[in-house]
Amino acid sequence: MTPAEELATAASKLRRLLADLRDCRGPWYVVNREQHPYPQRIDNIGVPYVVATTTTDPSHEPTMADYICAMHPGVGTALAAWLESWTSIDLYEAGSLPEDAKHALAVARQINARP
Repeated sequence: MTPAEELATAASKLRRLLADLRDCRGPWYVVNREQHPYPQRIDNIGVPYVVATTTTDPSHEPTMADYICAMHPGVGTALAAWLESWTSIDLYEAGSLPEDAKHALAVARQINARP
């Protein structure tokens, strides 16, 4: 698979996953941030849906909930657009990728579950 194809595949996967979310469009927030013991509930702003709950050892900060909120569908939409923006660049010979394209390709490979 060429780098452009890898980028397009990752963007397509993100868009498909985003479409499957339907009304869980985000942004997301932690409803019960101060709740101890856990779990913490993550909700969708503007639509009364529980997006996720997290359970973490009470001796650790509940950073998982914050991370999930940071990666809401608006981020996924922007990320898909960014990946797609690199698919038409004709610099994909070995070693000739611009630095930003290398980062985009690394992200695409993670989304595509490739090393």
